[in-house]
Amino acid sequence: MTASDKKAENGFDSSPRANGFSIHAESLGSPAFRQTYGIRYAHAAGAMYKSIASKELVISMAKAGLLGFLGTGGMKYEEVEAAIQAIQQALPHQQNYGVNLLNNLFQADYESHMVDLYLKYGIRTIEAAAYLDVSSELIRFRLLGLKQNETGNIICTHNIIAKVSRPEVAAVFMRPPSESIVQKLLKLNKISAQQAQWGKLFPVATDICIESDSGGHTDQGVALALLPAMQRLRQDVQQEHQYAEPLRLGAAGGIGTPEAAAAMFMMGADFIVTGSINQCTVEAGTSDAVKELLQDINIQDTEYAPAGDMFEFGAKVQVLKKGMFFPARANKLYALYQQYDSLDALDEKTKNQLQTKYFKRTFDEIWNETRTYYLSKYPEVIHKAEQSPKHKMALIFKWYFIHSSRLALSGSATQKTDYQVHTGPALGAFNQWVKGTQREHWRNRYVAEINEYLMQSTAALLTQRFASFIQAERSPNAK
Repeated sequence: MTASDKKAENGFDSSPRANGFSIHAESLGSPAFRQTYGIRYAHAAGAMYKSIASKELVISMAKAGLLGFLGTGGMKYEEVEAAIQAIQQALPHQQNYGVNLLNNLFQADYESHMVDLYLKYGIRTIEAAAYLDVSSELIRFRLLGLKQNETGNIICTHNIIAKVSRPEVAAVFMRPPSESIVQKLLKLNKISAQQAQWGKLFPVATDICIESDSGGHTDQGVALALLPAMQRLRQDVQQEHQYAEPLRLGAAGGIGTPEAAAAMFMMGADFIVTGSINQCTVEAGTSDAVKELLQDINIQDTEYAPAGDMFEFGAKVQVLKKGMFFPARANKLYALYQQYDSLDALDEKTKNQLQTKYFKRTFDEIWNETRTYYLSKYPEVIHKAEQSPKHKMALIFKWYFIHSSRLALSGSATQKTDYQVHTGPALGAFNQWVKGTQREHWRNRYVAEINEYLMQSTAALLTQRFASFIQAERSPNAK
C-alpha cells in the first residue's frame, strides 16, 4: 500500500515522514510499559465479562505482539481454567497476555479460588477491576511474585493493572500493601517473611488504568478532569515512596479513534486501553446478532441503566440503546424497587406488565428458578429473601438482568429488544471512522488488526498535527 493509499484509507498522512517530522506508534506512551509486558505498543485490549474478551481475542493480540486480557467475570471456574489452558497451548513460550480478576462482593471465596488458579498456571499479569479497596488476595498475588534476581535486586514478576475511576481507590493501589493484610497473610503462611518485607518496596500496582466513562460499569468520569488529577496524585505518592520503578498511569474509556488516543497520549498517558471497539470483532465472544447491531451504532446510541450485579446499590452500566427496550425496562425496575417494599405492593397493572411484557414468565416461575440456584450455592441469600420481601423482589428483578445478558450472548431470536449489551460511544466513533472502508462490517474487524490500525493512525495523526505546528512556526508570518 502506498502512502497516498494509506492517507485515503484512514484520513491521515501516514507516510514515514511529514514535512521532515515523524512520530512512530512504537514511541507513544511509556517504554517501560512496553518492556514490562513484552509488547510493541503501550496499549492493551481490556477484559470484557463472560469471556466476551475471549481466549481467541487474547491469543490474536498476543501473536501480534500486543496485550489482551481474558474476561473472566461471570465465568465458572472450570471455564476459566479451560480458557487458560487453551491460551497457553496456543502461546507456549509467550507471557504477553493477562486475565481479569473482578471484585466479587457476594462470593467470599471467589477471589481466593481464582488467584489459586492463576498461580497454578503461572499467570504473571492480571487486570483488577471493580475494586473499591485492595483485597488480601490481590496482595497475595502481588507479593508471591517478589524475588531476588542474579544481581541482588528485588524484582516483582507478578503484574497488576488496576482499573480505577476514583482518586481514593487509585491511592490504595499506588501505595505499598496494607501492613495489617501483609501480617495476616504471613501468619497464614501464604507468603514468606522475606516477601512480607520486600512488599514495602513496591506499590500494589505499578500500572494504574484511569477509566473514564466507558461501556459497561461506569462512574461516568471525564478523562480531561480525571487524568490530570490522578497524575498529581501519582506525583505525590511517587515522591513519598521513591519507588525504583515509577508508577505508570494509563487511560481507558471513550478511546475508539486516533483523535481520542492522541489526546490521551498528549495528556501524558503512559498507555491506553481499548474496550467497546473490541466487542465488535471476529474474535469477540458474543453473538453475531449483537455484532450486527453494534457495527451500525453512532455515538448517541447508548444509555445508562442499573447494573444487575449491584442493583440494590444503584450502580450504573452503559448499554446499547438503539432498538432496545432493555435500558428503559431496567430503569423502570430500579424505580419500582426504590418505591415499593414488596411485589405484593405493586398494582395489578404493573404486575401484569412485568410478567407478560418484561419477563414473559410469572414471578413464581422466576422465583423457583432463582431459589433453586441460590440454595445450591448460597443458601443464605434465600434465607434473607424469606425474611425480607423487598430482598425477594430484588432477586426477581435481578433475574431480568441475567436473562437479558444471556439473550444477547446467545443471539436469541426471541426477546431481541431485551438484549443487554454493554458498550460506549467509543464504538460509535469507531464506526464513523471506518465507514466506507473494508472495516465497516464486523466480519472484517480482527481485534489485533484494528488495534494496530488505531495505534498506527494515532501516530500518523500526531505526525500531521506536529508538522503543521512546525510549519506554522516557521512561517514568515509567525510572530
